[in-house]
Amino acid sequence: MLCLKYCKTRAEAEDNLQDSFVTIFQKITSYKGKGSFEGWMKRITINKAIDKYKKEPFLDSIDNHQIDNNTQVDEEQTQVPLDKMLEFVQELPSRYRLVFNLYQLDGYSHQEISKKLSISIGTSKSNLHRAKIILKEKIVTYSITLNNAIANG
Repeated sequence: MLCLKYCKTRAEAEDNLQDSFVTIFQKITSYKGKGSFEGWMKRITINKAIDKYKKEPFLDSIDNHQIDNNTQVDEEQTQVPLDKMLEFVQELPSRYRLVFNLYQLDGYSHQEISKKLSISIGTSKSNLHRAKIILKEKIVTYSITLNNAIANG
């Protein structure tokens, strides 16, 4: 699941997982027993995804997503299955997906993200905000479509 949330496709996630395991096995002797072994492996896996991101050219097209930020979303009507949410996150442009995952799901601060991705703190905050707008738009669209399908039977 960790690799899937940082990668656009399952194949990319599988490559990242394999690269991570190779690095983990190569560096196993550097694990000093401080902190959890799981946390150590997670950091390596996230760093592998970030390294791959840094190598790719910035060819992501970032559409202008216009959505009213004051749109109220009824939580009872927006039950989005986890696999659908993962799909929505994977569809985000790479820079938005990375910042969203690092901040929202893995608890990194904007300062830590700015260092990891070599971007400013302001850019990190902006990318998170834009990712949330895109995800909100996808959730609202999904909910409307689902509710219409139920209503039309």
